[in-house]
Amino acid sequence: MGKIYYMMGKSSSGKDTLYGMLMKDGTLKLKTVVPYTTRPMRAGEENGVSYYFCDEDTVEKLAAEGKIIELRAYHTVHGIWKYFTVADHQVNLDHQSYLMIGTLESYLKIREYFGIKKVIPIYIEVEDGMRLQRALDRERRQETPKYEELCRRFLADEKDFSEEKLKEAGITKRFCNELLDETKERIAAYIRAQEQHQDA
Repeated sequence: MGKIYYMMGKSSSGKDTLYGMLMKDGTLKLKTVVPYTTRPMRAGEENGVSYYFCDEDTVEKLAAEGKIIELRAYHTVHGIWKYFTVADHQVNLDHQSYLMIGTLESYLKIREYFGIKKVIPIYIEVEDGMRLQRALDRERRQETPKYEELCRRFLADEKDFSEEKLKEAGITKRFCNELLDETKERIAAYIRAQEQHQDA
């Protein structure tokens, strides 16, 4: 039986980069589950890789068909952006383990849907000053930087990933991401140990 390893952390904690590094590690044999979003595509993104980019009509259609597992709507300075996971036959835990990425809220919904024993949290954290600098550096590279939205997300993360909420979710294992390569190896070792325990 496979598991879902669910990566999460505050914005600019490096989770997207770590996710990509782990997916390229052939020894882990993990598959991805591509989430959906209504937010605009960023520079360098491709549809169907990090996200499936869609419009509100698609959201309504999938909801009417009962295919949305979890959905988060964010009131940004550019309007409402939605991020969600769809029951679209991407997951088959009878034969495969997966790596997913999202928020604490989405992790709890995925855990509720697939079962607590099948969803393993991987929480990434970074010192706030370093995280804010990374966010600024990334935003400057965008064709039209959205600094107001950056600030909104940074502040919202303090509530979304509060210590109280992490404790309530039972998340105790954390990976401090100061050096990407070292963090990636620690997470990979953790996943291998979980897979070996499962096969034992």
